[in-house]
Parts: sequence; structure tokens; C-alpha cells
Amino acid sequence: MQHAHRITRLSALALGITGALAFGQVHASGFQLKENSVKSMGSAFAGAGVRNDDASVVTNNPATMTQFEGTTIQGDLTVIDLNYEADDVHGYDVLGQPLSGGNGGQAGDVAPVPAVSIVHKFDNGTAIGAMVSAPFGLKTEYDRDWVGRYYAATSDVQIVDLTLSGAIDLNDRFSVGAGLIFSSADVTLSKGVDFGTALFGNPATRPLPFARPQAADGFAEVQGDDVGFGWLLGFNLRPTDKLTIGLSHRSEIDFELDGDVDWTVPANVRAVFDSNPMTAALFNDGGAGAKLTTPSVTTLDVRYQFTDAFSMAASYVETDWSSLREVRIEFDGPDPDSVEEFRWGDTSFASIGADYKLNESWTVRAGFAYDETPTTFAHRTPRLPDEDRRWYSLGATWNVSEALEVNFAYTYLDPDTPNIGIITPPQAGGQRLFGSFDGDAHLFGVSGQYRF
Repeated sequence: MQHAHRITRLSALALGITGALAFGQVHASGFQLKENSVKSMGSAFAGAGVRNDDASVVTNNPATMTQFEGTTIQGDLTVIDLNYEADDVHGYDVLGQPLSGGNGGQAGDVAPVPAVSIVHKFDNGTAIGAMVSAPFGLKTEYDRDWVGRYYAATSDVQIVDLTLSGAIDLNDRFSVGAGLIFSSADVTLSKGVDFGTALFGNPATRPLPFARPQAADGFAEVQGDDVGFGWLLGFNLRPTDKLTIGLSHRSEIDFELDGDVDWTVPANVRAVFDSNPMTAALFNDGGAGAKLTTPSVTTLDVRYQFTDAFSMAASYVETDWSSLREVRIEFDGPDPDSVEEFRWGDTSFASIGADYKLNESWTVRAGFAYDETPTTFAHRTPRLPDEDRRWYSLGATWNVSEALEVNFAYTYLDPDTPNIGIITPPQAGGQRLFGSFDGDAHLFGVSGQYRF
């Protein structure tokens, strides 16, 4: 009975759900992706929701679509070069012995983030639009034998939205818009499992030669997907011909991730489990699921057109990460639920930017932003070694003709140094991990827009 109880408690936390929402440290707040517009990225997304020359307002603030003319088609591609690795990360097992393994290598990757949008304005003051974009997700991957393998290996999260929006002018100065969001989530995450510690914790199996911490490592990978639905609401106020104010809100979206768990168990350990009817059913491949809720986002945008050539804008964004107080994995097999507390806090993103029209062919822009992290030291893990960061952005628009334009942008993301200090309870393995992470990100974007 003690053996079965010890193994069961370990299996409840062996996979952990830290990775269900675990991404790179140097991106937008938490696991948020803002990169749905290259033009707006060039000014650090300052005033992105009130730009009447950027079709991404389908998602960023649908009320602004009434300020377009005719039909606008836009395609955006942002390439994210994420660089980060563990810096002097070290740990200890339940016996106080140093955890073996290296720093995990380059955990970041180069990832493309595409977006496509279309807006059509009718003569009666209404407008409709559609957009495909990726609002959340990223991929990080450590070496499977790194020092933090019991906390994280691979985290691959892809969330893609189809947004359908409509808007109407209530008068010459005020517009409202709304949208429906059809969202698809696909999550794959993995980590190492210290079966040696599990066997060491039971006096009946402790005499086995491999019943020692770090002596019988296994591996676990879980994959799940689902479709969720949400909504958008936006307002666009134009008090004067030069000033525009926008307010928009994106709802939370709930997912019921359904998939499978794949356990890799050493043969000698598997034989021990199978020899006891009370543990034979543990750590077997099967179904698994988890609830995932992406946060609501509220954005205030302001833009002022000082002259025909020069404008400035600012944005303030609140992301409600309270939807991630905890995450729970449910296994179809006898393994009990795995629960991990996130206790993420709400975050703010503030940016300021400017556009300057050099001539009829070229417009340049720049921006700066400060982006908060929802994580805290007490709940920060290698899957999300996240910290506050600064955005430095540059961009340009080339008007090829009256109908066609091409946009370019570059952003450098500079995060604070994230530190971790994790002490796992003895019943969950007893490992401890300490250290910091070092990294940054470079974002390169190009887009094309055609109007007719």
C-alpha cells in the first residue's frame, strides 16, 4: 500500500502542467503574441487599434473599420528570433546531490508568425472584416538531459484565431464594432520523470540498485487540442479631425484540451510497477486533458495628427491573467489529477510611437513600449522564466502605388533577468532548482497591403 501511494503521489505531479501555458521568456506578457501587424509593430503597437491604414483593426479594434474606404487586403509575416538559455542554473535532488546535466542549450527558436486580414467598407457607413492571426503561443525546447529536465523539456503551443467583425458609424464622430472569434488551440509539452526517486521513497523498493535519485530517468509527453469561441467589442471616438480615441475589449476563451499522454518508462522500472497489481496501471499511455483559458484583454488607444506629415500615438493594455490561478491535468487512467498553481497577476503594456511622412513614397516610424510579466519569483519555472521587458521598434512604409504598399519593421525585446528558485515538495520528487536565465529576441517583419 505504501509503495502504491508513493508512486501515485509522484505520478500526480510527474508531468506537471507548468508547460500547458509555457513559452519563451522574452515575448509579450506571459505567452501573448502581439505580432498581427508589421506596420503597427514599427511603432511598438502604439495606437494600433485606431489606425485607419492598417487592416489588423479587424482584431485590434473593429470599430475603426468604418474609417476605411473600399476594400483593403493585407498580409503580414513576422519572424521571431528568440534567444535564451539557462545561466548558472543548478539544482539538487532529494538527497542533496547536485542535479546532473548541462544548461539545456539554446532553448529559443526562429518562428514565423503570419497574419491575413481583409476589410470592406460599404457606402452606408458600415464595414465588415475578417482576419486570421495567432494571438498566443510560442515554442521552447531544452536538451532532454539538461539540469532542469524534471521541470521542462519541450513546450509547443499554437493558438490560431479566425475573427469575423462588423462596425457601424453612429454619427460622424463615433463608431462601434464587434466581432466573433473562432479559436483553435494545440498544445504539446514534455519533461523528464525521476523514477529513481519514486522507488527510493518506498522502503520495499529502496534496495534496488536503480532506486536512487537520477538513476532511472523516464520521460513524459502530453498533447491536446480543442476549439474555443470568444468575442470582441470596440469603440472609436473622433472628437476633432486630429484626435482619435479607441477602446476595445477581447473576451476570455475557454478550451477543454483533449489528447494523450505518452510515458517513457525504463524497462527495469516498468517491471517493478507491473509486479504489483496496485501500481501496474500507473504510467501507462492513455488519454489526458486539461482546461485552458486565455485571458481577456482591454486596450485604450490614442492618436493625434499634429500635421499632415507627423502623428503620434500611445496605447495602454490591461491583460487579465487571473484566468490562470491554477491549471489541472486530468488523466483517463488511475493517476490522480495534476494541479499546479500559477497565481499570475494582471499585467499592463504601455507604448508610445510616432509616424513621419518623408514624401509621397516613404513613411518612417518608431516606438517604445514597456511590458510587464504576470509571473512572480514564487511561481516562476523554467517553462516560463518570464520577466518585464522593453520594446524598441523601427519601421517604414513604401507606397509602391496609390493602391499598393509594402511595410517593414524591426523590434528588439530586452527583458530583465528572470531568476528562479523552485523547491519541489518531497512527495513530488523533492528536487530543487535555482539560477537565472539570459536572453533577448529580435523581430523582423514585412507586410503588403492592397486597396481597391
